[in-house]
Amino acid sequence: MLTGTYLRTLDEKLRVTVPRAFREAIKYRPGELLYIAPGMDGSLGIYTEASFARLAERLSATSPTAQHVRAFSRLFFARAHRQELSSQGRFRIAPELAELAQIKREVVLLGVQDHIELWASDRWQTYLDDRLAHYDEIAEAALGG
Repeated sequence: MLTGTYLRTLDEKLRVTVPRAFREAIKYRPGELLYIAPGMDGSLGIYTEASFARLAERLSATSPTAQHVRAFSRLFFARAHRQELSSQGRFRIAPELAELAQIKREVVLLGVQDHIELWASDRWQTYLDDRLAHYDEIAEAALGG
């Protein structure tokens, strides 16, 4: 289970260090791959091979003839990049994904259950400012209560 919020700074090669707590939570071993893909609300999603495969299986279980399933699959998987963590726990963000998420230098990594979200720090702050005041309503809707 991935939880928590961590501030990081990208280096000049668009590399970011994954927090030790996340590496331990996913039981990352050298040589395993991470998948960096377009996320929701202006973020990027970072998935282990297992969580990426579960997402693909979930999509496969839906109707392949549904236009929104085909469109999402193309937009998501075609722009996803496989990356290996370096021995220092870093990975590189593809320039096109950095541009998509408007990532420049300061980023925020969020643990969100089975994946990590990577946000430009200013976009994350805007998202928080917009939604924190409505936390109770959001929780009620999400939890069905």
